[in-house]
Amino acid sequence: MSGNEPFESVPMAGDHPDQAISLSQALLAPRIVIEDASPVLDGGTFAAKAVRGHKVEVGAKVYTDGHDRLAVTLHWRQAHSRRWHCVAMHSPGNDLWLADFTPAELGLHLFSIEAWIDPWATYCHDLEKKYAAGVEVKLELEEGRLLLGKGIERSDGLLREQLAQLQQRLPGLPVDEQVKLLLHPDAARLMGEAEHRSYLTRSREFPLDVDREAAQFASWYELFPRSVTDDPERHGTFDDVHQRLPMIRDMGFDVLYFPPIHPIGMKHRKGRNNALQADPGDPGSPYAIGSPEGGHDAIHPQLGSREDFRRLVAAAAEHGLEIALDFAIQCSQDHPWLQEHPGWFSWRPDGTIRYAENPPKKYQDIVNVDFYAPEAVPSLWLALRDVVVGWVEEGVKTFRVDNPHTKPLPFWQWLIANVRSQHPEVIFLAEAFTRPAMMARLGKVGYAQSYTYFTWRNTKQELREYFEELNQPPWSQCYRPNFFVNTPDINPFFLQTSGRAGFLIRAALATMGSGLWGMYSGFELCEGTPLPGKEEYLDSEKYEIRPRDFTQPGNIVAEIAQLNRIRRQNRALQTHLGVVFLNCWNDNILYFAKRTPERDNFILVAISLDPHNAQEASFELPLWELGLDDSADTQGEDLMNGQRWTWHGKTQWMRIEPWHQPFGIWRIEKSR
Repeated sequence: MSGNEPFESVPMAGDHPDQAISLSQALLAPRIVIEDASPVLDGGTFAAKAVRGHKVEVGAKVYTDGHDRLAVTLHWRQAHSRRWHCVAMHSPGNDLWLADFTPAELGLHLFSIEAWIDPWATYCHDLEKKYAAGVEVKLELEEGRLLLGKGIERSDGLLREQLAQLQQRLPGLPVDEQVKLLLHPDAARLMGEAEHRSYLTRSREFPLDVDREAAQFASWYELFPRSVTDDPERHGTFDDVHQRLPMIRDMGFDVLYFPPIHPIGMKHRKGRNNALQADPGDPGSPYAIGSPEGGHDAIHPQLGSREDFRRLVAAAAEHGLEIALDFAIQCSQDHPWLQEHPGWFSWRPDGTIRYAENPPKKYQDIVNVDFYAPEAVPSLWLALRDVVVGWVEEGVKTFRVDNPHTKPLPFWQWLIANVRSQHPEVIFLAEAFTRPAMMARLGKVGYAQSYTYFTWRNTKQELREYFEELNQPPWSQCYRPNFFVNTPDINPFFLQTSGRAGFLIRAALATMGSGLWGMYSGFELCEGTPLPGKEEYLDSEKYEIRPRDFTQPGNIVAEIAQLNRIRRQNRALQTHLGVVFLNCWNDNILYFAKRTPERDNFILVAISLDPHNAQEASFELPLWELGLDDSADTQGEDLMNGQRWTWHGKTQWMRIEPWHQPFGIWRIEKSR
């Protein structure tokens, strides 16, 4: 069978051991195998992630019986377009075929792989081997002329004329000239255009979700607008936030993230330090969303007007900052939806509403919607979609989503795809500290980036294992980690006792470990006073207004600014991918490299994990990665202070003193 219609390379009867294959199935099955395509998630059920303007490396195992040569091509298109692009794939060996393309547009794309047996390539391969071995090729030359004749029969117009001219030139030429003519790339190109593609086989179409750059590389700064004030008795406003923009910009951040900015309920309002009873004037938790002034589409009156918000969005953009909002679906017991849509909520047998719990924690000030309540399908889903779209229309393109793992996955898959079909620039960040499978699944259903376990990884082994896991499929294809060093909810035990050096250690780990990182306001002041025995802040800003002096002694503002500057200036640091751990003979020092695929940007990072004591170690320079022998010279540059030097040989020595700087970040280059 040499059919011109493509075979679909899909599972057939007989792939499962308890299934027999019939003769008719065998005759219709693809002769060429296309398998292990990448980047592919769950066989193509979900879209792998990509970034506009960045190469997408595509690979697959492609092979067939016998020794015939194959031609393999990669095809891709935007999902809403019918225009396919095509590029030839190449094989480095062992049946692996590779190609890349660079998506120029945002949104969903599709790619597939085609393969066929290439008689002309097979012929040329055999002719070249025989001729080089000194074997008589008179019969092979005649076979070449006949193959050209078949190409002429399948062609018309200019292609037919060019092939005919090629065939007519062969008679009378010396053997070596005929061989040279038949093996010339022009002949391969012409015959490729004339080829009817024997046993053409096509893979299924695999989805690829293309985001903008900020989905992979961004620095987040979180603050409560109400705390931008010099008096804890005076509620901060959007207008007050304008004064903070220059410092946030100068620290190198490009995303300014606000917890919910909506009206806050009064019923069961929490007091300071999560007290069940609020005192007069206590502002309450912004996560208790909704009051008579409005719900998720409204603004807390004390923050300002909608026009004030629009002016802040515009002013932030002028400073190179993008405003991100919290999308927290829970409601206060004063939310208008409870009166307008009581069927969207769960009610107990005694007529009371079921408030949120995470035993032993209780959140009496909030209640959750019921996504599958009869009256909620589909009206609640559409209302929540409209909330997001409403803020997108106000200029918000990034959303941090609160506890998405407690809401149905089909809801997120629909909502994110629906919003991004009209606004492909929108980015969703999943705040989900939960089981690994659920965290990965949220990435698969559309979240561009995610909070991570990084917060609780402290030892060299823990950090290395986690970084390496994130660099391997399926995580590398579905999950972009945002390394937040702290949050209003999480005051890590490490930061409670490590002092200024500990904050610098965590900042270096986050900024160097991932293209995405974030910090909650106060981290730059090394705030870490906890509720005793808990990973929570004493006098938590979630329940009170917290003015700060951001110039107070001991701050790490300058160090954070330099870390962000280093990230912007070095492409290798603009993703969590590309990390390799290197030999360093001290378990208190994490030592790794981040490098671009071309090795034209090569960064070495050494971080002491001990905030109290000096640490020393011998370590290796990865000279083999630069194509150098073990005794070669390399140039080093300290990216924190600009100092330069020459390294001699592979084995070096370091000493890190946490009271000075608990890490080193070096750019390494070949000596000129």
